[in-house]
Amino acid sequence: MKRYNNLYNVSINDINEIYKKVRSNTKNKYKIYKFEEFYSINIARVKKVFDDNNYNGGIYNIFLIREPKYRIIMSQSIFDKLINHVVACKFLLPVLDKSLINTNVATRKGKGTHYGIKYLKKYLNELKGSTIYALKFDISKYFYSIDHSILIKLLKSKIKDKCVINILTNIINSTDREYVNDEINKLKEKELLKVKKSNLNEKIKSQRIEEIQRIPLYEQGKGLPIGNMTSQILAIFYLNELDHYIKEKLKIKYYIRYMDDGVLLSNNKEYLKYCLEEIQKLIKKYQLKLNNKTKIINVTKEGIDFLGFRFYIINNKLIMKVRNDIKKRFKRKMKAIKKGIISKEKSLQISNSYKTHFKYGNCYYIYQNNIKFI
Repeated sequence: MKRYNNLYNVSINDINEIYKKVRSNTKNKYKIYKFEEFYSINIARVKKVFDDNNYNGGIYNIFLIREPKYRIIMSQSIFDKLINHVVACKFLLPVLDKSLINTNVATRKGKGTHYGIKYLKKYLNELKGSTIYALKFDISKYFYSIDHSILIKLLKSKIKDKCVINILTNIINSTDREYVNDEINKLKEKELLKVKKSNLNEKIKSQRIEEIQRIPLYEQGKGLPIGNMTSQILAIFYLNELDHYIKEKLKIKYYIRYMDDGVLLSNNKEYLKYCLEEIQKLIKKYQLKLNNKTKIINVTKEGIDFLGFRFYIINNKLIMKVRNDIKKRFKRKMKAIKKGIISKEKSLQISNSYKTHFKYGNCYYIYQNNIKFI
């Protein structure tokens, strides 16, 4: 197996070019303004971090979001975000991306949600004509469960450069700091108090309280920061052996993984049961376990949910429909835009995002029927 060395070479030009991507992907324009106020000094500071190889992983601003469900996001200053992007673009992507299977689709250039949908449509069309079964697996608390020592060992099997391994280790271990769980606990307590004092009906209130309480904390030596570019790449790489095992050892031709959600398709239900047993054995090696969403489905009878759509086969024809929870969420967002609760800039981002998604599934009429009232 080839191991890559002499990767640790970051120039000012590299940093400037990668900053352009960071700038275009940063919604907080005030952060950009503050960074660019002393642009040359800040770029030089980033260069010095790489020259000295003394980066400690950065500090996170931790906050809670409520849509589509309660979850924690960890954002960084532009300085730390730029370092993270340089590490991802210079050290991780050139080495790891080429080892990934084509249908490991999450957050990769030229792939993503719609790429995964395209492949699922292709696979279902090839299999229709006889009963189609799907094994859908879902990893329990995936980002919080990724084991640091296992991940670093996997990276060392690909990367020989000690300077690169050092900076990656510091980023991976940054979730072990005490303030991370302290902040998450404070956010949970604050939100629980807010929900308990709200005028919501008791059923919804109870559901929200349960959802907040389920937000995990980071165990020592486990978990990736949620929101980092490096975390996204490391998370899709962590189960690379599983992907190759499913394709090459289990000989599953029709397989797609989107981060912690995987779908195996076959006309043979019994073989999928065997595959499930083998997958459970393998992921134990990575200190992971499947959650209760994992199951084998008769797609021909029931249809299948994946990446925001429900896929049916009716009269030997493949039909795609937007999932009901996404339709409800879209309508709520449109009402909020109409009432002026959401800013003009954010409203445009939201409406364009749904417009693209619905068009892809030939469900544009849903968008048109709701947007005309705005």
